[in-house]
Amino acid sequence: MSLRQYEYALAIAEAGSVTAAAELLHVAQPSVSQQIRGLERELGVELFARTPTGLVPTVVGRAFLREAEVAVSASRRARATARAGADELVGELLVAVQMGFGTRQLPGALGALRRRFPRVEVTVFEEPSSAELERLCRRGVLDLALMAACERSPADAHHLGDEEFVVVLPDGHRQLAADRVELRELEGEPWVRFDRDSALDGVLLNVLRINDPTPTTAARVSQTATAVRWAAQGLGVTLVPASAVPHGHEHLVRPLFPVVSQPVIAVVRPAAGPAETALLELLRRETWSEAASFSPVS
Repeated sequence: MSLRQYEYALAIAEAGSVTAAAELLHVAQPSVSQQIRGLERELGVELFARTPTGLVPTVVGRAFLREAEVAVSASRRARATARAGADELVGELLVAVQMGFGTRQLPGALGALRRRFPRVEVTVFEEPSSAELERLCRRGVLDLALMAACERSPADAHHLGDEEFVVVLPDGHRQLAADRVELRELEGEPWVRFDRDSALDGVLLNVLRINDPTPTTAARVSQTATAVRWAAQGLGVTLVPASAVPHGHEHLVRPLFPVVSQPVIAVVRPAAGPAETALLELLRRETWSEAASFSPVS
């Protein structure tokens, strides 16, 4: 087996066909077919099943692909380390962010990282579930994960700061006159909530359990920006990290009393390279709690 075969199998799983995988990899289609047939013969299993909509991994194929992804990621890191010069770094960096956290801080840190290492390619994706982020960290797939601390957080996680949560109110809401909104004043309000398995909805639900045992759910959304915009339109109130408030909605935001916040941590892969180390340091320099800046308009 070879890493090239792993890469071809991963490309087929992503693209859904040999033809599309060949285009994605910029290689000839027969080469992809030949490599996959050879891989399946060597393993003695069928990795993909043909369906009306294309090729899909079999049960055995899915298990194989999970390990292949780890191997390919490790190989890319090894190549990047070997090619790194004294003043230049070449390679890839895979960063995962728990949805809603670091929305304001991460772009600044990544911009500074790119200026320092212009040939490092960074891929960033948002993940709503803290459990899934932890699983990816354990598998060694990620170079750096940015998330809220929880009971299952790794012991070697780096504390960056605390992300304070704020309430977003509809235009004209009576509580917009307050410097901070007391949680008990929100009892009976309809809420714009998040997907049930997301960490953000877990925070919101904990707040509601304390102050409103029977909350009304007006809607559920997948993105913080959507929750803010829907609250602004009067669908209900919502709770988001302060850094996740989109520009133009600051006048509808108020900090809470008592304060609701979560520690933000970064988890870096073992034996981190210079790019991961630099990004971690840049994130440390960012400001992580800005909820106090939201105040009534004079």
